[in-house]
Amino acid sequence: QVHLVESGGGLVQAGGSLRLSCAASGRTFDTSVMGWFRRTPGKGREFVAGIPWSGGTASYTDSVKGRFTIFRDNALNTVYLQMNSLNSEDTTAYYCYTDVLGVRCWGQGTQVTISS
Repeated sequence: QVHLVESGGGLVQAGGSLRLSCAASGRTFDTSVMGWFRRTPGKGREFVAGIPWSGGTASYTDSVKGRFTIFRDNALNTVYLQMNSLNSEDTTAYYCYTDVLGVRCWGQGTQVTISS
């Protein structure tokens, strides 16, 4: 089992940037992927970005391509989401996730609010 702790959310003006962090602890040897979902009314949680832990390319939902970048630091067991050109539609709670031995684990979420 892996414990995920998120940070980096907050309030930022439209057009600004934030960087979210998600640090994993516990059993991390069997981690296959880490990434981010976000809460969307009427859709529950929708996929934002994900990255394989041991290699491979990242994937993104279309609405964030060119604005968001996901990257990892394997030594720190941490995944990041760099969010640029933020707009009001990005205002929601963001949730880190990881897949461990076929089981999906979730962080508690961090709130991102964009002011205009």
